[in-house]
Amino acid sequence: MLRYTVVRGGLGLLTVRRACLSPRLTHSAPKTEYRPIKKVMVANRGEIAIRVFRACTELGIRTVAVYSEQDTGQMHRQKADEAYLIGKGLPPVAAYLDIPDIIKVAKNNNVDAIHPGYGFLSERADFAQACADAGVMFIGPSPETVRKMGDKVEARSLAISAGVPVVPGTEYPITCLQDAQVFTQTYGFPIIFKAAYGGGGRGMRVVREYEELEENYQRAYSEALTAFGNGSLFVEKFIEKPRHIEVQILGDKYGNVIHLYERDCSIQRRHQKVVEIAPAFQLDPHLRDRLHADAVNLAKLVGYENAGTVEFLVDRHGKHYFIEVNSRLQVEHTVTEEITDVDLVHAQLRVCEGRSLPELGLRQDKIRVNGCAIQCRVTTEDPSRGFQPDTGRIEVFRSGEGMGIRLDSASAFQGAVISPHYDSLLVKVIASGKDLQTAASKMSRALAEFRVRGVKTNIPFLQNVFANHQFLHSTVDTQFIDENQELFNLKPTQNRAQKLLHYLGHVMVNGPTTPIPVKAKPSSIDPVIPPGILGDPPVGFRDILLRDGPEGFAKAVRAHQGLLLMDTTFRDAHQSLLATRVRTHDLKMISPFVSHNFSNLFSLENWGGATFDVAMRFLSECPWKRLQELRALIPNVPFQMLLRGANAVGYTNYPDNAVFKFCEVAKENGMDIFRVFDSLNYLPNMLLGMEAAGAAGGVVEAAISYTGDVSDPMRQKYSLDYYVKLADELVKAGTHILCIKDMAGLLKPEASKLLIGSLRDRFPDVPIHVHTHDTAGAGVAAMLACAEAGADVVDVAVDSMAGMTSQPSMGAIVACAKGTKLDTGIALEKVFDYSEYWEVARGLYAPFDCTATMKSGNADVYENEIPGGQYTNLHFQAHSMGLGNKFKEVKKAYTEANKLLGDLIKVTPSSKIVGDLAQFMVQNNLTRAEVEERADELSFPLSVVEFLQGYIGIPHGGFPEPFRSKVELERGKILHIKALALGDLNKAGQREVFFELNGQLRSVLVKDTVAMKEMKFHPKAQKSIKGQVGAPMPGKVLEIKVEVGSKVEKGQPLCVLSAMKMETVVNSPVAGTVKVVYVTADTSLEGDDLIMEIEE
Repeated sequence: MLRYTVVRGGLGLLTVRRACLSPRLTHSAPKTEYRPIKKVMVANRGEIAIRVFRACTELGIRTVAVYSEQDTGQMHRQKADEAYLIGKGLPPVAAYLDIPDIIKVAKNNNVDAIHPGYGFLSERADFAQACADAGVMFIGPSPETVRKMGDKVEARSLAISAGVPVVPGTEYPITCLQDAQVFTQTYGFPIIFKAAYGGGGRGMRVVREYEELEENYQRAYSEALTAFGNGSLFVEKFIEKPRHIEVQILGDKYGNVIHLYERDCSIQRRHQKVVEIAPAFQLDPHLRDRLHADAVNLAKLVGYENAGTVEFLVDRHGKHYFIEVNSRLQVEHTVTEEITDVDLVHAQLRVCEGRSLPELGLRQDKIRVNGCAIQCRVTTEDPSRGFQPDTGRIEVFRSGEGMGIRLDSASAFQGAVISPHYDSLLVKVIASGKDLQTAASKMSRALAEFRVRGVKTNIPFLQNVFANHQFLHSTVDTQFIDENQELFNLKPTQNRAQKLLHYLGHVMVNGPTTPIPVKAKPSSIDPVIPPGILGDPPVGFRDILLRDGPEGFAKAVRAHQGLLLMDTTFRDAHQSLLATRVRTHDLKMISPFVSHNFSNLFSLENWGGATFDVAMRFLSECPWKRLQELRALIPNVPFQMLLRGANAVGYTNYPDNAVFKFCEVAKENGMDIFRVFDSLNYLPNMLLGMEAAGAAGGVVEAAISYTGDVSDPMRQKYSLDYYVKLADELVKAGTHILCIKDMAGLLKPEASKLLIGSLRDRFPDVPIHVHTHDTAGAGVAAMLACAEAGADVVDVAVDSMAGMTSQPSMGAIVACAKGTKLDTGIALEKVFDYSEYWEVARGLYAPFDCTATMKSGNADVYENEIPGGQYTNLHFQAHSMGLGNKFKEVKKAYTEANKLLGDLIKVTPSSKIVGDLAQFMVQNNLTRAEVEERADELSFPLSVVEFLQGYIGIPHGGFPEPFRSKVELERGKILHIKALALGDLNKAGQREVFFELNGQLRSVLVKDTVAMKEMKFHPKAQKSIKGQVGAPMPGKVLEIKVEVGSKVEKGQPLCVLSAMKMETVVNSPVAGTVKVVYVTADTSLEGDDLIMEIEE
């Protein structure tokens, strides 16, 4: 009876008020004083603060931001004209609830009005009253209205008075658990707890069984207390599977109230809205009218002014029930603005100043709906882990934009730190279109454009929502997410660039992580230089070259009696055996001896691609300086280098002028002979290199890369005819010397006779030079066979650097040829002295010596055709990755990979392509048949894709089909990365590593593993240990429910964590006894931090 009397009295007062204001509605002089606003403070943070600042700036109003100590780096500080710290020393949320400090800042800085935003103090009547008491305008309803609407029980009572249907619930906030128990005895389950003084899903818990009642009451109370400063709750009967429809209202100080249509907020999780739509899709027109009318009537009943939202549930039968009034601006106000073209914040500010809605042109009959708008909240939550909040630093941020897209954000930028203290909202994305489907299409496109790295987001989940047929073509209810589990079939993001930067950063900070299987240490004995270096060195073949030029040099070589040798000890030998690690120092030490005792060598190979690679990456040496210094010490023996055709000494095609200039400078610094080859024998690439070497004045040695077996009539792809025809082209192009480059050591004695004999018959005047590797152990026999068939020069390495994957032994060739027509003229005893030096020097490089993992050569090279240097590297890599016992599988996969790629000539870089594919097959347990079958879905190594795109040329016989056509040749995905700087160590034991990626600054945080050993960190839970309980997400410990020695059951609550104002109960994974507790109340935790140990 009393309640009824109060309501009637209220209505009577409202009637009188309307009568007094009626002249205003006919445009007479206003009774309320107009107070222009010149400065506005926003008592909030994040995107809503920025939203208000922007509106103020548009209206010429100065802006003031406030921020907590934890928010010193947040964007809303920078968007305001002024910014002041509040809540010094207080916890993060409490700072924004510190009413006295906020009012003090406002008064000290001449603030005219305060906008509360949403959340925090926005629905606190005491804050609105404090503003009024301080003479500061509150941009929102009156304190009394805020009190009435904030008290969910009184709001229900008012709704009943206005004739608005309500859900059965308690009349007053409950004060204890027993009150909730009494309610359930009357209405049964399910029920829902709601915070009496706030919304946004905080303090809201659904209870379906009696056993869950106490725990959920405690969690709801605690969340409400933390978020709103008051833990009061009320209880309602829970309506199953309703639609959540809310109506936007706007009132002024003169009793005018209008609605701006409705929003459908049914897509929710944890009672928090995820997607909002305006207007509601497929809503019955009569129901729509009733919702609007009820919202306006209720607002008029309480004399509502400024912006607000009346929220309803609509059940499956089309009945609607009042839930609450949010006496503030809503997060989703944006969609209403998009469909009505009404700026709600502008309206709030003008109404607060004393303007009437008609003055602002806001009349109900003028408000029209234009199209459809959708908002989704991109949050830093991981849908695959139950939407657990994620924290960390945003390493990459790129948003989706374009026509029909609006973005409201604050912390969405590269370098922003997402803390566990506040809401997980990253950015609000609003899409507009003529209808729901059009707006959803724009939203899907925008979400696909987003790139967020460093923290997990719900974007993949949202993309699934906007692709869902029910969402697009039917209505949804609040159980939509729970009933559509396919929404959680998330498409993984590739994140290729950032993964690569993390890897590079880790290497820069901590060094390479590949374990070295070699335990050997460098020898402490220095090699001794042999005696016999007196006076100037004797005349050698370089003197002939300098006197007669390249053509005369070639003639002299062809006319020479006996077999000439090229020594590879200075390059290919140590590349094959010692990973190219030999320093310039050790080469210089033996150089005078070589100059004086091996003047009759055809050449000394001492330069190539690997020289540049290793010298600059590992030895910190200049390859050009090496060439200059060796030239000064060995003036009489020609130097020879490898030139990879159009690739020069690199791994990709360079511009023609770069190749020409390289050869010119190389010649000027002492290079004589350029062995020009192409890994695919691709003639155009070879001709470019030959032309460049010739133009520089060097000796051109065109090399044909050898594979297969010309003596086997069953192998016809690389037949004798193929090699002879290719040699024809090279001789026509003007090569001075013709070379057969047998990188894998496949030349058998019979094939040697056949191939070299045919070339000698075909080109009687052209010198022939043969290169091989001794992997199978038949290198000496093959080279002697080549010499017998007419070869002028063969490659060797000094004995202690020969054999296995290196070249055949110099001593063996010299000894076998001695006294015959092939006599080399080299003193065997000098070879012994030379070998002794390198035997000791080799010990200096023991950690890189291939003999640590490989004890001999292997004749299976005739099957797998792996080049010598690569054979060594693959063997070493297999041991490094713990696959030493699977090296046989790696070699078999190499054979299969070669067949997949069409049987390639295997020389750098084509050999690397085959090797990459082989390792890809082994790592993924793929057979050749499986690779062929699944070629259209596998992510192949980049080298394989680029080969199939033709980056290194066209292989003999063309590309393999249909394999090539099935592989996705993704173009335009080249990453240009430049390492810039390494930052100082931070408190977390990390260093920031800076890069330039495709012209943009990027950085990653990398843990310094060495420094972290000296620092103290909270231990991590080991997932392999059953009783260790780890933090499921970053957060703060609110409550510990057990102690050491407590007996616990599986599933029993152990502690409560709070993150982003949401609470999570950590339950026991096992039954047992609590052995150790590693945390206390208020302990801040990272994900997987160890909370306690339970002994079963």
